[in-house]
Amino acid sequence: MNVLSESQLDLCLGFSRSGGNKFIGVEWDAGVLNSPRIAGSSAWIECRLEAVHDAGMSTDLSEIPVFVGTGLRELRSAELRWTDRVDFPLSRLHFGPALFERFGAATTYTINNACSASLYALGMAADALAAGAEDTVVVAGVDAITTSMFGLIDRVQPPAVDALRPFDRDRLGVLMGDGAAAVVLGRYGPARSRLLSVALNCDARSATAPDVASIAAAIADAHAMAGVRPGDIDVVVSHGTGTALNDETEAEALTKTFTAAGARPLVTAIKSMTGHTSGASGLMSLVVATEILRTGRVPPIVGLREPMDEARDLRLVTDTEAHADVEVVQVQAFGFGGVNAVAIVAKGER
Repeated sequence: MNVLSESQLDLCLGFSRSGGNKFIGVEWDAGVLNSPRIAGSSAWIECRLEAVHDAGMSTDLSEIPVFVGTGLRELRSAELRWTDRVDFPLSRLHFGPALFERFGAATTYTINNACSASLYALGMAADALAAGAEDTVVVAGVDAITTSMFGLIDRVQPPAVDALRPFDRDRLGVLMGDGAAAVVLGRYGPARSRLLSVALNCDARSATAPDVASIAAAIADAHAMAGVRPGDIDVVVSHGTGTALNDETEAEALTKTFTAAGARPLVTAIKSMTGHTSGASGLMSLVVATEILRTGRVPPIVGLREPMDEARDLRLVTDTEAHADVEVVQVQAFGFGGVNAVAIVAKGER
């Protein structure tokens, strides 16, 4: 899709989750989230777009496009409109009105691509920069937990899930989380991190089942566009949902990519701490990747007790955080229908 020599990845992150372990050090604006005039995903995304402050930008986004990746849009607000008679016009099902009111955002794109949505939004935004159509863009990912999603998860996961354990032999399934992340991408100037590539594909092989070959192809495309080899990747922030098929397929694709090349990057999975934040999850992983690049601290896969057989050749980060000299990080997000996304980020100049 694109190769950017520089991108300014100033960021902001917030989330909550449905149970299990907590991730420490995340802040949010309670005044925004409790505002009576907004509900569901808009509350999260308005809060997270404060990332523009970190980039030294004005909060006036009238001349800066916003790309939003989401799996469910404003489904929670629609539910509350029906169950609690919340005043929520259906014209606000997309994020344009809320972002215009708060930030003056005149151009908002919504990319609805399941769990890889925010990395798809990142790819679309990066293309706009690479084509010279924009100099600066804002990218956000957001989803709020919904009653209907809880009901669906309960139907497909009969045993109670006490914790989300990516790549664990005894993993039981997924726990949902909600929240948002936002980054600012720019073509010029010193950057916190550099976005080297975003590779996307859609195999449409199955409504729900991931495919090893398609994921491996997305990884290979991301490496080729970024001009890196498997041995150049220091850390992989995996999709890691704690579900039977995803973890098995993802582990096989990573093994196929790295083991054959004699490479052994560290592999982590943040959903063990945040829960699965659906369309926001890819960008949340990207935010964590930028912090890994800045600090050299790689978070552990919380709750991983015994790695599954398919992950035996992977260098999983377990028990406690790892410390490493990190120059390049790979970020992955996969969604229903075979929508796969892989981003490569590198250390910036500041």
